[in-house]
Amino acid sequence: MNLLWGGMLLVGILYGAFNGRMQEITDAVLSASREAVTLCMTMTGILAFWQGLMEVAKDAGLTEQLCRKIRPLIRFLFPKIPADHPAYESISMNFIANFLGLGMAATPAGLKAMKDLESLEEKRRSGRLPDSKPVPPGTASREMCTFLIMNISSLQLIPVTMIAYRSQYGSVNPAAITFPAILATAVSTGVAVIFCRVMGK
Repeated sequence: MNLLWGGMLLVGILYGAFNGRMQEITDAVLSASREAVTLCMTMTGILAFWQGLMEVAKDAGLTEQLCRKIRPLIRFLFPKIPADHPAYESISMNFIANFLGLGMAATPAGLKAMKDLESLEEKRRSGRLPDSKPVPPGTASREMCTFLIMNISSLQLIPVTMIAYRSQYGSVNPAAITFPAILATAVSTGVAVIFCRVMGK
């Protein structure tokens, strides 16, 4: 990705230089840099708000109740994870954050879920889970692949991040994206579930 983006920037700068448009490039760089800082500050505030709200919900026991509600779904998608494994909680937290459209807030839970799934593979490799087939070190397990696919498809009931972007760029009705986002992510998540179940067999 670094090479791709670096190459695109270099080609654009060289093209502008050969066509005598360096002033326009300089203006665009300054304008985009200023806009990027403003956008980052705005999204940081929104992320802090929703992340704090998630922490309050966690302390109040709300997220624990939500985790129990979606436990059958997690069990359906990840049938080989032991019932008492901590991966259940981290996966559930990631799914809940994605349901609420908090893509950035879902990242910490997603990273923890991958670490928990890696610890599960270490147990399999050590023989503490003899009924399972471990994967070689450095190879993604079936649970890791399923989690990644579900995380990418990301069913969103409230696309908070997208609404925030639209509001930042002056949309007349930022929330108009809600229904199309629900429809699109419902379809992508449905396809992801079917794909994971078919490939799992």
